[in-house]
Amino acid sequence: MIAIIDYGAGNLFSVCNALDSLNIPHQVTGDPRVLETADAMILPGVGAFPDAMERLNTAGLTTAIREQAKKKPLLGICLGMQILFEKGLEFRETEGLGLIPGQVQKIEAPGLKIPHMGWNDLSVPHPCALTEGVKPGDYVYFVHSYRAETSEEYVSCSTWYGETIPALVCRGNVFGAQFHPEKSGTVGLRILQNFARLVTK
Repeated sequence: MIAIIDYGAGNLFSVCNALDSLNIPHQVTGDPRVLETADAMILPGVGAFPDAMERLNTAGLTTAIREQAKKKPLLGICLGMQILFEKGLEFRETEGLGLIPGQVQKIEAPGLKIPHMGWNDLSVPHPCALTEGVKPGDYVYFVHSYRAETSEEYVSCSTWYGETIPALVCRGNVFGAQFHPEKSGTVGLRILQNFARLVTK
């Protein structure tokens, strides 16, 4: 069972729909005790970095996520990916979950619209477990104004929007997708399916 973490800052409906279409068992929860019994976790997110961390802290989920991420696969989506890093610089410097080294900062794309919204193609410099069947040039759907700044070793896929933007990151069994796999058609569903397969390996 995959626990979809509900902390009041995620688009849960579309994630649940995507998992339903793949017949992947899941449960929406804001209970740290459920995270302990789950086989894997998905951390969705929309909104601002400081608000998301405040909600996680208030709900008592921050410590639980950090602890369970040592034991089982975790996938952060969009803002959920950003808060996997050590800190965010949106509005003010805010401590993140610290599961992947790096920080999150404003996209610098002179002449281009911010937020970065729409379909962009992927480069796959460092294939990982989630990129099986994903090809360079495949398109996925983005909606964001901030991007991760991290070492290349953690960047599995990237895209270009005025600058190189980490699109899929990984460190051990912790993964993050800056794009929305649940809104990215067959490519996104393949990535979610690859994530679910980690539970059965």
